Amino acid sequence: MRKKRIFGRTAIFIISAVFAILFLLPTVLTISNSFMTQGEINANYGVIFNADSPSSYTSEKATLKFIPDKVSLQQYITVLFKSPDYLLKFWNSVILVVPIVILQVGTAAIAAYGFTRWRGKLISGLFFFYVILMLMPYQVTLVPNYLVSQWLGILDTRWSIILPGMFAPFSVFLLTKFMRRIPASLIEAAKLDGAGEWQIFTKICLPQCRSALYSIAILVFIDYWNMVEQPIILLPDAAKQPLSVYLSTINAGEVGIAFAVATIYLIPTLLLFLHGEEYLVEGIAHQGSVKG
Repeated sequence: MRKKRIFGRTAIFIISAVFAILFLLPTVLTISNSFMTQGEINANYGVIFNADSPSSYTSEKATLKFIPDKVSLQQYITVLFKSPDYLLKFWNSVILVVPIVILQVGTAAIAAYGFTRWRGKLISGLFFFYVILMLMPYQVTLVPNYLVSQWLGILDTRWSIILPGMFAPFSVFLLTKFMRRIPASLIEAAKLDGAGEWQIFTKICLPQCRSALYSIAILVFIDYWNMVEQPIILLPDAAKQPLSVYLSTINAGEVGIAFAVATIYLIPTLLLFLHGEEYLVEGIAHQGSVKG
């Protein structure tokens, strides 16, 4: 039995390691290639696109290299100091995403508390409606969002992105499921001590849902940090669009720039994930400090 356990654990470890390496390869390739010289990048990846028609691919294979022959910071110097457009797009992403994360988490916390504290057919039906909305992809709701934004007069403004993001149903669903795990006896004890609804919400529910709030914030940040469809439709003005849209417009002659920009764009998400990895796993797995 002991040998079988060791063999099973070894097999699981090897399989997990292989999948981890496969998932990490694109990221490692992007980061390492961002330190290559433009000449080395052209030599390795210049065959991907047809020089006469950049939108068409050639039949030749590109050379994937993970270690540059000569480390160069030229790509980063170009992005950070010589091309302000890249930094402008980066800050466009920050200005769009940070308010969405704050407002969506705040709105979801209040809505989830309502779904948790008050039960009934009407509340259950409304929560079911939220779940249905959560299953709809962005492509389905883009046209209604466009029409509503046009009616409100906020089309081609940042509010056309922020307002729909503020009321996204996924955070409400996840946080409601987490809040319902809080024992009712804990809330009843707080009410007996004279606590009002706002005190119960801020002093009891929110502290117990800290891991869920953090995991939702990370997931929302990653989701909207990489958004493409919404800005293209709701922000026709290219000067207001985030870097995620701008990355897709980099042409074949700027592959090195694309590697550098992608690496810079990866840093906020990576730092946020590493900082809150424990909360993210705990929140998704519903492993709060209080079990219901």
